[in-house]
Amino acid sequence: MSSPAPTRIVGAAVPRKEGVDKLLGRACYIDDMEREGMWHGATVRSGIPRGLIRSIAFDRSIDWSKFAIVTAADIPGDNCIQLIVADQPCLADGKVNHCEEAILLIAHPDKHKLREAVASVRVEYEPLPPVFSIEESERQDAIVWGTDNLIKTFLLEKGDVDSAWANAAHIVEGEFRTGAQEHLYIENQGVIAEYSKESGVTVWGSLQCPFYVFKALRGVFKLPDDKVRVIQTETGGAFGGKEDYPSTLACHAGLLAMKSGHPVKMVYDRMEDLAVTTKRHPSRVRHRTAVSSEGKLLAIQIDLATDGGAYATLSSTVLSRATLHSTGPYVCPNIRVRASSWATNYVPYGAFRGFGAPQAIFAMERHMDEIAAAIGIDPVELRRRNFLHVGDTNGTEQLMRDPVILDHLLDRALKESDYYAKRTKFARENSSNPVKRGMGLAAFYHGSGFTGSGELYLNSLGGVDVTLKGEVRVLVSNTEFGQGTNTILTQIAAEALGVEYSSVTMAPPDTGVVPNSGPTVASRTSMVVGRIIERACLQLLAMLREGAGLGAKFTHGEFIAACERYRAAHGEVVSLCRYEAPPGIVWDDQRYHGEAYGAYAWAVYVAQVAVDTVAYSTEVEDIWAVQEVGRVLHPVLAAGQVEGGIAQAVGYALYEKVVWENGRMANNQMTNYIMPTAEDVPPIHVFFEEIPFRYGGFGAKGIGELPHDGPAPAILNAIRDATGVAFNAIPLLPEDLYAGLAAAQPADEVAAR
Repeated sequence: MSSPAPTRIVGAAVPRKEGVDKLLGRACYIDDMEREGMWHGATVRSGIPRGLIRSIAFDRSIDWSKFAIVTAADIPGDNCIQLIVADQPCLADGKVNHCEEAILLIAHPDKHKLREAVASVRVEYEPLPPVFSIEESERQDAIVWGTDNLIKTFLLEKGDVDSAWANAAHIVEGEFRTGAQEHLYIENQGVIAEYSKESGVTVWGSLQCPFYVFKALRGVFKLPDDKVRVIQTETGGAFGGKEDYPSTLACHAGLLAMKSGHPVKMVYDRMEDLAVTTKRHPSRVRHRTAVSSEGKLLAIQIDLATDGGAYATLSSTVLSRATLHSTGPYVCPNIRVRASSWATNYVPYGAFRGFGAPQAIFAMERHMDEIAAAIGIDPVELRRRNFLHVGDTNGTEQLMRDPVILDHLLDRALKESDYYAKRTKFARENSSNPVKRGMGLAAFYHGSGFTGSGELYLNSLGGVDVTLKGEVRVLVSNTEFGQGTNTILTQIAAEALGVEYSSVTMAPPDTGVVPNSGPTVASRTSMVVGRIIERACLQLLAMLREGAGLGAKFTHGEFIAACERYRAAHGEVVSLCRYEAPPGIVWDDQRYHGEAYGAYAWAVYVAQVAVDTVAYSTEVEDIWAVQEVGRVLHPVLAAGQVEGGIAQAVGYALYEKVVWENGRMANNQMTNYIMPTAEDVPPIHVFFEEIPFRYGGFGAKGIGELPHDGPAPAILNAIRDATGVAFNAIPLLPEDLYAGLAAAQPADEVAAR
């Protein structure tokens, strides 16, 4: 074959690398694994949302000598989990800040005895006043974090907002709220840990980011790098929920392994997993917008607040992305966004697909429909008049250099959905029908990769090597948890090297084997890491041509022979590259100004809904998703990402409500935390437009988070179209629908009902 391969690998629906093992049941998940002499671990948690620990007592009816018990006093290093801010204790030491805070750990060889043991520990507290809302935290009557409850703030400014109001033909205001959301990955959180003085701590786990866990273990155990090892096992879903939390669980299991002298497995059951792990940040977003008589945006002022929970975790970066996406894909000369994340006494909130953008985009896209209604303009036309185009600048004054085809995406979404014909038809039918139908849309973008200087800070390293068996291995710490990392990165390597796809594999996601190529988050894997792998492969070909006589064209056998010659002359056959920023990326962290992202993915989604005004239920009947995500590397996986994200977002909009009672999740079971089933997910029509990004892996941009951003506002805009009533908070449950429709009716009609 020639180089590159004549049969397209990138862009083809090649078999998934891990697909056969999963299909045949050979995939080994953490709860399938055993270690010789393994014990099981469990956690004693706080029973109150905030207070001081006065005493801990152990029921004398239990022989505690048969158990290993770990408290904060047993931690050899720092009693904190190393994330962005080191504020979260590994184990509570004298005080608790939320109902599920870990106080002590227990291990025993028989996991069935742990439940009784946990229930037999008595903790006495001195309760302190808790904080349970953004508004309570803002009032600062009780300080539950730092000196003012304020985890993080951002200020984004462009132009002169204050002078714009006087020239406005219309000023439209609105407040929008989103709730918490549980990840609901199929496989619960779980790890196995081993410890010895000689080799240090080793953890196997269901996780996204091995080097995040590595960093946390290193701090808690106060060990050098060569005494810490993290290995990702097969992982059954994550959605961001296994970005930050596994660092805590790994430290807990490691401490029990150290204390007991045995390997320790800790796998949460579903109830514990739902109750104690991080969730999507709730938000409150207030908009004030100045609009000209022609429907042009003159000024946007946004007050964006999120509930961060008891500790900082990833709240600052979630807030950052929310801030940067809060003004949508629109041109506006004057912008001010004040963003803040407030501490409360709930479990800490953390990473979740979309990472702050769904909250901000929900508010902006709902507000655009309310602006259209207030000034008497078609919501489609309002968006079209304000879309970003090449040469425009967004809220951070980033110049749009690469193609922006929002008008085309909008036209295609309208055509594919038959938007106007259906709106006309539904309007005619709704007056006499208790089931009212409507059409709604959302236009949005999502930045690919880490924000601003984040990728430069990460300084990611990745590459490829060739084994003695002639296998090409991709060397990265980016992980597979259902989204297709193993397949996409091996496609890129095979295409770039000109070798068979079947001959390329992934090195194990083991911090003792692979370099730190950064976390598997932020829609960065295909674009950022894929580009690193592409460059490393081209560098390897150059090495083989110069050092082993590889020709410009070669067969697979000739490639392997060149690798053998290179190994004999120079040693191992390996090529590593570091991240290189696209040219022109300049970001000012202090002013929050400049090129926030190397590339954006763009989309327009349309939703069709049916609202039953007798049963007060909403059914999403159809969704059309049109997006430009650079080059589509694997059409089946790409469509699957869109379909999965939309299904999850339907739950965010209409079903999934976390019910809190005195700081504890009250509906932490699959029977009462309601998520959409297959019957509730509508037909999803997925369409791609491809404009390859020059600095992404074979032209790719990010795709995984984008499809969670747009469905919720499109659905609620469709509900407004169907009923004429604006709903500005999600999840929109039947009781909320009833209350809103009842409030909008004349009093005599409500009484008649």
